Amino acid sequence: MYPLTIGMAIENRELWEQAQACLTALPFRIIVEHQDLGDVGNFIDRLERMRPDVVLIDISGWREPLEGLVASIRGAIGDPMIIALNTTADSDSILSSMRAGINEYLFPPLQETLRKALEKRSTERSRRSVSGAKAGGKSFAFLSAKGGCGATTLVTHVAAELGRLNQKVLLADLDLDSGMVGFITKTKSVYSILDAVNNLHRLDIHYWKALVSNGIPGVEIVPAPLAMASKVQIKDEQIRHILAFARPHYDWTLVDLGRSLSRIAMAALEEIDEACLVTTLEVPALHQSKQIVQTLLDSGYGKNRIKLILNRSPKRLDITPGELEKMLGLPIFCMIPNDYTELYETYAEGRMLNRNSDLGKQIARLASKLASMEEEKSGKKKFALFG
Repeated sequence: MYPLTIGMAIENRELWEQAQACLTALPFRIIVEHQDLGDVGNFIDRLERMRPDVVLIDISGWREPLEGLVASIRGAIGDPMIIALNTTADSDSILSSMRAGINEYLFPPLQETLRKALEKRSTERSRRSVSGAKAGGKSFAFLSAKGGCGATTLVTHVAAELGRLNQKVLLADLDLDSGMVGFITKTKSVYSILDAVNNLHRLDIHYWKALVSNGIPGVEIVPAPLAMASKVQIKDEQIRHILAFARPHYDWTLVDLGRSLSRIAMAALEEIDEACLVTTLEVPALHQSKQIVQTLLDSGYGKNRIKLILNRSPKRLDITPGELEKMLGLPIFCMIPNDYTELYETYAEGRMLNRNSDLGKQIARLASKLASMEEEKSGKKKFALFG
């Protein structure tokens, strides 16, 4: 079941108790609780900060036109499921609710009807997750077929390239084993993704801005926790919740998932549009790539959402691209050349890769291709999002 978040404003005691009893038995999380609809402005502000998937509103004592309330809710958080709760099944109230844009009208007993409505919404969100239809900006996850394939190098420099093009970018490190994003970007942040996990109850845009670091121009960074802190068990729904909260605030969300497919990686991919699988021509890496591709396909992750990146590609391949694609069951999205010397000097000097180097130019092309940007030759180069 997809992990929904709930916002509720209920004044009537009977409706409040029945809604709470129903939600306690379901794997959904209440992130906004409000008991005074007379203070509707405060309620709308809280919805805008927390952006729940579902909003429950008690209309039993509401005397104003519902259209205004519904418009305020949708103006604050887009397109949540809005459920009106009332103490009676009054036909006029039902009709006015539907005309106002309410998704569901429910009355006591709520246990069964509310559960069914929420499960329906959960199923719809699950389908959207599989098809890649996400709210907010576009998101990519980078993972290495095995350790040392270079996913972290690629994701950090792709993020830097998108930031350079005046895009609002989030770079999140979910490699809880060795997280190297902070090292490469030289971020000075004292916070990590673990701080967001431990403070989900107070996670709003103001708290989030205090967590992130601007280590690269145009890029906000959330590093992985220190090695000892990473031993804390993070739940799947916590990772999904953080990504679902963050991505509407950015043009691009880039996530480093580390090596292979961990439990955390599988959970994160439910909130990610496309996965960039980074491999090399080493036999173990190719073997792992094939296993990862098959696991993703078996889990319902669409084939068109997996981007295969061949890193450290030699000038002459012992295997043709066609043979490689047939072996792995995917077309090669991009081939990045090997330049060990350039990378060694880059990291030894504690800086980011020179984008004017041959390797830097290739990674810039990768960023452009991922973002569907095209260069227009009209005196100087321009970039246009989405073609």
